[in-house]
Amino acid sequence: MQSLWMVVASLLFACMGVCVKLAAASHSAEEIVFYRSVLSLLVMFVLVRLRRVPLRTPHWRWQISRGAVGFAALLAYFWAITLLPLATAVTLNYSSAIFLALYLAVAGQRPTVGVFGALALGLAGVCLLLRPSWSADQLLGGLLGLASGALAGMAYFSVRELGQRGEPASRTVFYFSLVSSVGATCGLAWSELHPVDLRSGSLLFGVAAFATAAQLAMTRAYAASRTLLTAVLAYSTVIFASLFGIVLWHETLDRWSWLAIGLIVLSGVAATHFAPPAPIRPTLPQAAPAAARDPRQSAQRDGKARARKLS
Repeated sequence: MQSLWMVVASLLFACMGVCVKLAAASHSAEEIVFYRSVLSLLVMFVLVRLRRVPLRTPHWRWQISRGAVGFAALLAYFWAITLLPLATAVTLNYSSAIFLALYLAVAGQRPTVGVFGALALGLAGVCLLLRPSWSADQLLGGLLGLASGALAGMAYFSVRELGQRGEPASRTVFYFSLVSSVGATCGLAWSELHPVDLRSGSLLFGVAAFATAAQLAMTRAYAASRTLLTAVLAYSTVIFASLFGIVLWHETLDRWSWLAIGLIVLSGVAATHFAPPAPIRPTLPQAAPAAARDPRQSAQRDGKARARKLS
């Protein structure tokens, strides 16, 4: 039953995509990322303080690089949502599992035959989805969506490394929100800032609220369920996004696009299944008690104890 939290997370992620697409009518992708990052930063700061997690980290270089890559992935993803049908943008972003398997292979983990098959399947799906029949705007959106998947896969690789180094997940999410807020603030210097009214403010708040709630639900799903089943259920975001696109924007996809989406989803599930597990870092053995290190001292203590008992 814990895996059902992933279905909840997928629905919330799809709702976030809806809010992004609606907010894009009055705000740029840079603005949406800014409001999403700042509101999430405030929430994560409160959460970190409540959990008494120190903000100081010995792995600040990894945290900054993970935040920078995650910010770039988020910006590319939101930009792609404004140019593509929602289901297409979500599917391209979910190609991150394919890229993660590729990064693990480059990092030295020998890929299995199943991983090679998953990569080939995903490449075929991406090529079919990005076929040359698209218009220039759709091609730009497709490339942005694919870039968001590649960057997200790189961010997940950094999260994996940080987890192996003992970094708390809440601190990692906090630094991601912090770096994204700084990056989005710098991006606003080259972007027009539009006024926020009640409608757009509600949508921008919805982007941050749905994203934060989805992250919490996803964390709970992965913490207490089988990883493969959870990964499979994560792709239900594509189903929810497709339904929202049909109902709200009357988006239609041809049979080749649906086939491409199916290939990418299948390749992501296969890459998760065949990927080698994360190596367990060896921990240093605890120092043995003094008596165990020096048997002569232990014998002297035993003799003194027996003498006290006889006296």
